Amino acid sequence: MAKIENKDIIEAIKEKTILEVKELVDMMKEEFGVDPSAVAVAAAPAAGAAEEETSSTKTVVLTDAGASKLQVIKIIREITGLGLKEAKDLADNGGNVKENASADEANDIKAKLEEAGASVELK
Repeated sequence: MAKIENKDIIEAIKEKTILEVKELVDMMKEEFGVDPSAVAVAAAPAAGAAEEETSSTKTVVLTDAGASKLQVIKIIREITGLGLKEAKDLADNGGNVKENASADEANDIKAKLEEAGASVELK
């Protein structure tokens, strides 16, 4: 039997309908006892972890909202997508505004919050 090249398999899959591809995946699960989606999901976090170790990430920590708390709450909501109550609690009590932000993003967030009168730390 002649060996089929990967590019030929891809070309054949391109010609199939979504239903036919789903049936093919189901057949592969049954034949090989492996769920291809589980393999893809398991590989993604491993790749992300390696990338995270090499990149410089920061946590933006609000230490004090300052005198202009309303403006700080608006900025927190814009950055985090939190509701009004949650953003107010964060402004009142301090805490992490954004975790695992890139260094550039963390500096931008810090600048916005400090411009509004808040005290911010990067960790």
